[in-house]
Amino acid sequence: MRYHLIASLALLALPLAACQTDQAAGPMTGAAGGAVAGAVVGGPVGAAVGGVAGAAVGGVLSPDESTRVQTFIVAQRRPSIRMTEEVVVGQPLPARVRLFPIPNSVGLQSRYSYTIVNDQRVLVDPQTREVVEIIP
Repeated sequence: MRYHLIASLALLALPLAACQTDQAAGPMTGAAGGAVAGAVVGGPVGAAVGGVAGAAVGGVLSPDESTRVQTFIVAQRRPSIRMTEEVVVGQPLPARVRLFPIPNSVGLQSRYSYTIVNDQRVLVDPQTREVVEIIP
């Protein structure tokens, strides 16, 4: 019975944690938001499950990295392209969207590219073209 309760709370907490998470704020904010959402749904056990779920939903960049990337992208003054499709984290961008590399001098842990789509700064995995994060 207890296993079913925890599994149910996990299923409820993940969407709530995602709603509470600002992608640019990262896993720590996601963990806090998820814990609050989980506590509302399931008390102390829900808080623990929601915290883990919220951390998993947070962005890949730290707040400092996000600021550096945002500063770099703004300085490049690339035009925004228009797409009818919605830009979604985890989904690849079409081949027609041009990607620009983020140089090592920006100081990221991993290699990423970026583009501007529908006036949104988009961080992209250059190997898969998958949207990693939308940077405010």
